[in-house]
Amino acid sequence: MPVDFDSYLSPFSWRYASPEMRALWSERGKRLLWRRIWLALAKVQSGYGLVSAEQLADLAAHAAGVDIPRALQIEAEIHHDLMAELKTYAEQAPTGGGALHLGATSMDIEDNADALRLRGALDLTLARLKDLLMALAGKIDDYAGLPVMAFTHLQPAEPSTLGYRLASYAQDLLEDYAALQAVRAGLRGKGFKGAVGTAAAYGDLLGLANVDEFEQRLSAELDLPFYPVAAQTYPRKQDYTVLAALAGLGASLYKLAFDLRVLQSPPVGELSEPFGSKQVGSSAMPFKRNPINAEKIDSLARALSVMPQVAWGNAAHSLLERTLDDSANRRSLLPEAFLTADELLGTAVKITRGLVVREEAIARNLAIYAPFAATERVMMAAARTGADRQAMHERLREHALAAWAEVQAGRPNDLIARLQGDAAITQHMPAAQIATLAEVNGYVGTAPQRARELAEKIRGMLAG
Repeated sequence: MPVDFDSYLSPFSWRYASPEMRALWSERGKRLLWRRIWLALAKVQSGYGLVSAEQLADLAAHAAGVDIPRALQIEAEIHHDLMAELKTYAEQAPTGGGALHLGATSMDIEDNADALRLRGALDLTLARLKDLLMALAGKIDDYAGLPVMAFTHLQPAEPSTLGYRLASYAQDLLEDYAALQAVRAGLRGKGFKGAVGTAAAYGDLLGLANVDEFEQRLSAELDLPFYPVAAQTYPRKQDYTVLAALAGLGASLYKLAFDLRVLQSPPVGELSEPFGSKQVGSSAMPFKRNPINAEKIDSLARALSVMPQVAWGNAAHSLLERTLDDSANRRSLLPEAFLTADELLGTAVKITRGLVVREEAIARNLAIYAPFAATERVMMAAARTGADRQAMHERLREHALAAWAEVQAGRPNDLIARLQGDAAITQHMPAAQIATLAEVNGYVGTAPQRARELAEKIRGMLAG
C-alpha cells in the first residue's frame, strides 16, 4: 500500500523496523486475528449445538475478508471498533453472522488477539536476537586472541582482547535471549470468561458444568494457554513483564552501541561501524564519518527504556474488574515497543556483520598505554623475590607518573626504559625480564579461552 506522506506517519510505519514486524502489528493483521478468534469460538460452540454446520462454513468462507473502509464507516456511527468489525463480518456472512460472538465480551476477542500478537512478536524478536548472537559469536572467535587496551573509568587500564570485550556484550544478550524465551513460554490469553470474568453468559449457553471443558477446547483450538483467573481483561501485569524484558534487551544494546561510539572516535579509532562508499556523514563537513547507527541504537533504546513505566501504570491502575484508561496507550505502546526492539536488533546485526577492526590503531594504543600495565607484574615479581611491596609500589608509581607526563606531551612512552634503568628494581630482576613482563600478549590472562568458550556456548544454545 502506498505511504501517505501528506499525513503524520510514525517512523515505524515506513522508516524503522522490518516488514514482518510491521505486518504483525498492522490494523489488517489485528482484524484477521479477531476474525480467527470469532471463528474458533463458533467452531467450538458448534460442538455444543449452538452453531450449525452451514453457519460455520459461511463464517470460515469469509474469515479473511477484512474490509477496513466498511468497518470504519460503521465505527463512525457506533464508536466501537470491535463491534464495527463484527458487524462488517456479519454483513459478509449472512448465514453465519448471527452466530458470531455468542456469550462473548469485547475483551474475550481483543485480549486473546493481543496475547497471540505478543507471542508472534516475541518469536520475531528472538529470531532477530539469534541472528545477532550468531554474528557476535563469529566475531568473538575471529578476535579472541587480539590484544586491545582495556579501559576502566574511561582511562587506560590493562590489556584485554577484542574477542573478550565482544563476549561481554554477547553474554548480556544471551541472558536477554533466555529472559525473552521465559516470557514467551509464560504468555497467556484471557480465555473466554465474559464481561467480568465469571463466564456467566457462557454458563447460560452451555451449562456451568461445561464451561471449563469449553474453554479448554478453545485453548487447544487457538494453541494458546489461558489465565485461570481473569476479570474483563487478562492481568495487565503481563504487558509489563513483556516490556520489561524488551527494555532489558535495550539496555544491553545501548551499552554495546555506546562503547562502539567511544571506540570509533578518532582519538581511539579502533573500531568502525560500516560506512557506505557514497554515504554522507555531514552536510557541512565532507570528511565526517559519524557513528549514526550506534547513535540510533542509543536513541531508540532510551525511548524503549521508559515504556515499561507506562505498562506498570496500566497494571497498577486497572481498578476492580477493569477500567478503560489503558486502552488508548496500548494501541501504540505494545506495537512500538516491539517495533523499536526490532529496529535495534536489525541495526545491531548490520553493525556486527560489517564491523571494521582497525588493528593499526589498536597496536598504536597498546604501544602508548600498555607499558603501564607492566607495573603490576613488575611489583608482583619483585615481591616474590623479597622486595617490600609498599616501597616497590611507590617506586613504580613515581616512574609511571613521569612516563605519563611524556605521553601527555606527545612523546613515546619510556616507562620500560625507566624501570630497566632503576637499580632498586633491577636488583630483584634482570632488565630482560622487565621487557618480557611488558609483553601484552603475555598479560591477557584467560580472556582468549573464555571468549571462545562463550562463542561455543552461544552456538550450542541456539543450535536448535
